[in-house]
Amino acid sequence: MAARAKSTKERPSYRCTECGWQTAKWLGRCPECQAWGTVEEYGAPAVRTTAPGRVTTSAVPIGQVDGRQATARSTGVPELDRVLGGGLVPGAVVLVAGEPGVGKSTLLLDVAAKSASDEHRTLYVTGEESASQVRLRADRIGAIDDHLYLAAETDLAAVLGHLDAVKPSLLIMDSVQTVASPEIDGAPGGMAQVREVAGALIRASKERGMSTLLVGHVTKDGAIAGPRLLEHLVDVVLHFEGDRHARLRLVRGVKNRYGTTDEVGCFELHDEGITGLADPSGLFLTRRAEPVPGTCLTVTLEGRRPLVAEVQALTVDSQIPSPRRTTSGLETSRVSMMLAVLEQRGRISALGKRDIYSATVGGVKLSEPAADLAVALALASAASDTPLPKNLVAIGEVGLAGEVRRVTGVQRRLSEAHRLGFTHALVPGDPGRVPDGMKVLEVADIGDALRVLPRSRRRDAPREEEDRR
Repeated sequence: MAARAKSTKERPSYRCTECGWQTAKWLGRCPECQAWGTVEEYGAPAVRTTAPGRVTTSAVPIGQVDGRQATARSTGVPELDRVLGGGLVPGAVVLVAGEPGVGKSTLLLDVAAKSASDEHRTLYVTGEESASQVRLRADRIGAIDDHLYLAAETDLAAVLGHLDAVKPSLLIMDSVQTVASPEIDGAPGGMAQVREVAGALIRASKERGMSTLLVGHVTKDGAIAGPRLLEHLVDVVLHFEGDRHARLRLVRGVKNRYGTTDEVGCFELHDEGITGLADPSGLFLTRRAEPVPGTCLTVTLEGRRPLVAEVQALTVDSQIPSPRRTTSGLETSRVSMMLAVLEQRGRISALGKRDIYSATVGGVKLSEPAADLAVALALASAASDTPLPKNLVAIGEVGLAGEVRRVTGVQRRLSEAHRLGFTHALVPGDPGRVPDGMKVLEVADIGDALRVLPRSRRRDAPREEEDRR
């Protein structure tokens, strides 16, 4: 009996390194978070009882807690302050993730220089580049300040030593995957190393009241590399998005303990560095003297910010049995759905046997259903070689039955379009308050929307009108 009890007590158990789910046997896939290869063996915990200990600070009513210590301080970059909810809170830890070359290091170096002052020192620790390489980038973007300190370290103990020597108010670690602790087994960037390094830096931030910005790598799928526990430990998670061939960059808040996650910061990346864009709609439009067939404008919401974007479509005779369907900045499934709706509900038969190309202007990605109506009108305009009326925007989701459904934030979208000089809009029913001087046409289905195309210039008229003739 004693031998059997001993073997039961020493039986190994397994735990998922992503979500912490535990099991008595090994599995290739965690049934809790659905991650592959994350279940590892660890020693069975001994049953212990924790006795009450001495408290560090007495519990007080929440109304007596001093909230001034958590007042946000501006980073010097208004677009980043918008996403953070006003700025950096002392003791807050922010994880910034994005693909290589998107501009993370450039933006954070600019933040390091603008937030440095006599009372607030900034320490920039680089683990991927040498100090001279970072200095060259700082000269190029003008990020030179006497209160900005730079160190190239990959050892956790050395980084903590720099904190004692400099005593910064802001620490920027680029990146957390390049730093390792000699007390933990494993290569830099491994799950154990990332967990230990992040934990040590978070403890130092909370104890010193120091704001910390951690740069994180991403996987092939765009997810943050390393254990999922890293995202749970930090206070704010920001995703840096953008096409490397375009100038636009978006900073999107995924998690924020000090504000909302509805805000999006817009930046423009150029040779002199990266600058915030308070009004980025001009990047997504092509100003023309006369309207062109196959183009339609819509208003998309990035977080709570409305942006006017342009959808372009081109149809040509196909030379192969299976016509091409190419998209850029649009979801292929949504475009295919709009083609089916136009053919079946809009009675346009000229799209099935033609090559179709659809794209957005400026590298913006339109994924919300509110752009369906603009995509459908652009395709119909390209098929009939008929331009849409000038200064027209289209807003609405299109269903498989051809109906135009309501979307959120119609009033904000119309206000933004009116501010930029657009005078006409196609919207679903009951749009709410309409800006003065703007003509709004409520459409119930795709047939009503297609009537905005001038009939005299249509090349491929809908079947419905042919039947009437």
